[in-house]
Amino acid sequence: MRFSELERNTAETQIKVQLNLDGTGVYDIQTGCGFLDHMLAQLSRHGLIDLNIQAKGDLHIDAHHLVEDVGIVLGKAFSLALGDKKGINRYGSACIPMDEALTRCVLDLSGRSAFVWHVGFPTEKVGEIDTEVFKEFFAAVTDNLKAAVHIENLYGDNSHHIAESCFKAFARALRHAAETDPRAGDLLPSTKGAL
Repeated sequence: MRFSELERNTAETQIKVQLNLDGTGVYDIQTGCGFLDHMLAQLSRHGLIDLNIQAKGDLHIDAHHLVEDVGIVLGKAFSLALGDKKGINRYGSACIPMDEALTRCVLDLSGRSAFVWHVGFPTEKVGEIDTEVFKEFFAAVTDNLKAAVHIENLYGDNSHHIAESCFKAFARALRHAAETDPRAGDLLPSTKGAL
């Protein structure tokens, strides 16, 4: 099993994450922010990642610190669980509809951070979360996962649907990239010999 467990404690947030990349999509997520819990559940279920997240943050201010810090810990946990990356697909992509919204995510578990975000929201909030913090979440995951992540919403009218299609597309792309290829054996998917 490719498993990791991490904690991060600051004056703003306290976060504990356990994940299994080779899971079945079982989750226990409690962040105190309902919409974030809903999105992280999508990441677990559609990525087939067993995910336990217990988080507290300064929600009396807003959800920004909590959302970004969960992204930081998740990115580090993904990276740790991937280990030496031998035999993985490395690349993954998904184009996911959520009703009228369609989002594409393409990623490379390259060991280098690059983040491209072409997503706009018609409203400033979804539930209790400012929609602008979704960019911060994925940027934090990307930086700490050390991956190239491109997320583009092609179209959509509903902010909830747009956000959900982003999380589901990322989950599916990550699932494919992190899966091992039996033909690759112990080969690292790079001619450099390092990722």
